[in-house]
Amino acid sequence: MAIKTLGTRIRELREQKDITLRELGKKLGGKTAPFLSDVELGRRFPSDELLEQIANVLGTTVDDLKSYDTRAPVQELKRLSIENPAYGLALRRLVDKNVSPDELNKFLKGKRERSEE
Repeated sequence: MAIKTLGTRIRELREQKDITLRELGKKLGGKTAPFLSDVELGRRFPSDELLEQIANVLGTTVDDLKSYDTRAPVQELKRLSIENPAYGLALRRLVDKNVSPDELNKFLKGKRERSEE
């Protein structure tokens, strides 16, 4: 099963409202259809300000849209690693052991399910 990305979520909501890329661009203050197409295809990412505007036009929340943002939270990971070096060590071990995203997600899902019992 493919993971739904920020771009696919935006496209899904836009299509539900029967809005073309050009129409969405106009509602967003003149953003171009090619730019918005790049956003939907995951080649570009909107600023927080633009993401808020997109959420308003498409009738959702910024939190909903951000929940589909698959980019690594690099700045947050750096901050956590500085504040607590154990995070850096854990991330290094993941890389060194070639742990796949699917393996990590499966592990975390199992851990969460066990803690809810």
